[in-house]
Amino acid sequence: MDGKIALVTGAGRGIGKAIALQLARDGYDIWANYHSNHEAAQLLKTEIEALGRNCLLVACDITDSGRVEEIFSPLLEQAVPEILVNNAGITRDGLLVWMSDKDWTDVVDTSLNGFFNITRRVAFKMLRERRGVIISISSTAGQSGHAGQCNYSAAKAGIIGASKSLAMELAGRGIRVNVVAPGFIATEMTEKLPLNEIIPRIPMKRIGLPEDVAAAVSFLCSSGANYITGQVLAVNGGIYV
Repeated sequence: MDGKIALVTGAGRGIGKAIALQLARDGYDIWANYHSNHEAAQLLKTEIEALGRNCLLVACDITDSGRVEEIFSPLLEQAVPEILVNNAGITRDGLLVWMSDKDWTDVVDTSLNGFFNITRRVAFKMLRERRGVIISISSTAGQSGHAGQCNYSAAKAGIIGASKSLAMELAGRGIRVNVVAPGFIATEMTEKLPLNEIIPRIPMKRIGLPEDVAAAVSFLCSSGANYITGQVLAVNGGIYV
């Protein structure tokens, strides 16, 4: 790849896919990280290449620090992404009193430890370049809390706190760090939710689209956001203000 690069984690489907496609439209070649769905990843690659951009598929479990080091270190020796989007996340909903150790650990590992494993390596390289944009995808659950999502809320709230601290650490080197916090978005995560009960609670009377989140990410990556860092941009239709 000889153009500008954006690295997106959890890029195979849903919000991550929409972000990867939008950044490709914005002129970036894409490093698309995903866990194991090779078919979805290959479809994303085809769509990005149809837009005239390059796409490198990077299959990696980002909860595994050793694996991240093994896979990403050689890539980062060759090129440094201008944009990092930490999107990877999972849900394992349930009341805390009945939540298993695995359900807690899996959710926190994917969202929060995955953020750490990827960001510290990419940010180190960005520091040498004295430029870069880091966007992490949190959630309304990390701002207001949702019953049955103590694990997810903890992980997504952690993303906000870590990003604010990181923004202060990197601002003097020309690196901006921000958060996008989606509300209810039409993805596989929301397919089984009682939307007939949820939508009336949303002031805009609809759930969001992955493209709504991607547009917010695109803005924060643009020159129009050059003086914005350490902020949380909510994309939630007004359900939490």
